[in-house]
Amino acid sequence: MAFTVRTNAPFRADVVGSFLRPDVLHNARKLHAGGLLDDAGLKKVEDECISDLVKKQVAHGLKVITDGEFRRSWWHLDFMWGLTGVEKASRERGYGFVGIDTRAETAVITGKISGENHPFVEHFKFVKQFESLADGLVARQTIPAPAQTLATFLNVRNTELKTNWRDFYASEEALIEDIGAAYRTVIKDLYAAGCRSVQIDDCTWPVLCDEELVKNSGLDVDHLASLYLKANNAALQDKPEDLRICTHICRGNYRSHYFSKGSYDRVANVVFAHENVDAFYLEYDDERSGTFEALQLIPKNKQVVLGVITSKRPELEDEAFLEQRIAKAAEYFPLDNLCLSPQCGFASTEEGNSLTEDEQWAKVDLVVRTAKKIWG
Repeated sequence: MAFTVRTNAPFRADVVGSFLRPDVLHNARKLHAGGLLDDAGLKKVEDECISDLVKKQVAHGLKVITDGEFRRSWWHLDFMWGLTGVEKASRERGYGFVGIDTRAETAVITGKISGENHPFVEHFKFVKQFESLADGLVARQTIPAPAQTLATFLNVRNTELKTNWRDFYASEEALIEDIGAAYRTVIKDLYAAGCRSVQIDDCTWPVLCDEELVKNSGLDVDHLASLYLKANNAALQDKPEDLRICTHICRGNYRSHYFSKGSYDRVANVVFAHENVDAFYLEYDDERSGTFEALQLIPKNKQVVLGVITSKRPELEDEAFLEQRIAKAAEYFPLDNLCLSPQCGFASTEEGNSLTEDEQWAKVDLVVRTAKKIWG
């Protein structure tokens, strides 16, 4: 069988985008936080580490290159802090993952939200230059999904800044409208900078699939699903035809711990069927993920990236088992529209997951090797 050759996201062998920070970067960030290294000094270290990371991505056979999120502390909050009308704040406690709490930081609204002059655009420009290292390389920018930003503002708990989204917006719909407009501004600026691959990372949907979380928090699943879909699709309006915007739907990743569990079935008829993205990067690395049956609700003109290799643990999966998993998924979604990646990034926050850099690259090699065996 001849398979379609992929020249933009998703690639047959793909990654979610974040990588373990090297020690030199950890040290530089600590010095910067302590006032012992200025902004220019930190940027110099970041530039050097990102340059080295991109070369490693290419050497290990990837066609997508990212900055590994090396300039961030969080996968999501740094983006929110870069929006106009948003500030960093402390939480009463960290986000409660299973077995661990995160650092107690968040983002709060302090004025009308907009997206001009977002720092991530300059971050992307630095990575863009490395597309010349090899034929077919595509620089990608990862950002949190609009739904994730909305959920943060709707549910924020903070002790530092006593603000509430209702201080600035009369309704959820008005808030969604400005979030969508802010994202469209950022996406437009990224496109003007040469970006043709954007990934929106989204932990909101799996929370709605976790029966225990829904019960304990009293969540209105149908209402929130409607809001999240509106927020994401508002940001995707009028996107250029040659810009690939894909979503990674995640159950949480903090120092190898997770936040939620449950199959996608509860929300698949909303997000899979109606979100206007080009592809879905989905976690299927353990029993928390459920079956592949929900894939049937994804339109057949889209792609699915199967995250059947875990980024949380160092042990390498058996290649024959991975092939079986992919074959099982192909019973519900066309094999030609499937790709392969780890289930999440290796460092959604600067702390990183519990594995070494060598073990991280062994996982990447496994992705590349297995994808080549299946799709050529």
